[in-house]
Amino acid sequence: MIPLYTQMEYDNAKTTDKLMCECSICHQPFLAEKRSINYSLTGTRNTCLFCSKKCRKINDTKGLSVNCLQCGKEFTKSLCQIKKSSNHFCSRSCAVTFHNAHKTTGNRRSKLEMWIEHNLTKLYPDLEIHFNQKSAINSELDIYIPSLNLAFELNGIFHYEPIYGIDKLNQIQNNDISKSKACHTSKIDLCIIDTSSQKYVKESTSQKYLDIIINIINERLLTS
Repeated sequence: MIPLYTQMEYDNAKTTDKLMCECSICHQPFLAEKRSINYSLTGTRNTCLFCSKKCRKINDTKGLSVNCLQCGKEFTKSLCQIKKSSNHFCSRSCAVTFHNAHKTTGNRRSKLEMWIEHNLTKLYPDLEIHFNQKSAINSELDIYIPSLNLAFELNGIFHYEPIYGIDKLNQIQNNDISKSKACHTSKIDLCIIDTSSQKYVKESTSQKYLDIIINIINERLLTS
């Protein structure tokens, strides 16, 4: 999208007023609402404006050759995707590996684990809940509730894909198997929750995992 309006016209326009723009594909003029223009310019909703669906489709299929920031592999990335981010990754695995290797702050616990701990502590103030402790099976459990003989593991992408190589994946999965056996021996019901589909940790994407845990805890409390 190429603006054909003046700054004064933009400043005076209401959010639903339409302003003249030029399509970056066919270069034909078209009208777009100010709010849509703002989304496109700021990337608030990852919106790219075009005069028609045909031009949008052309943009989505048209791309440039870029190199993966992690592995160096060359691949094609759409112009709209390039606009969203100047960092290029050929796969989710490469993106995760790069960001974990270059983060300057953080904790070995995931943001999801810490968010769930915060909420469970508030929801069940009288329930003893252990987070990331080894006391039960001599191996760390993400969540363990002694009085209910109940434990939870939040397994992210590292448990299912070789982010750090196949050897590391085998090590993680073997450790998962050992935890399951140890819980069975100790008569602890271990609930595995697959969180690998979560790309970004936000309340809106985390609530479903918290709801699973809450439902299981509540059912156990009713029967205990």
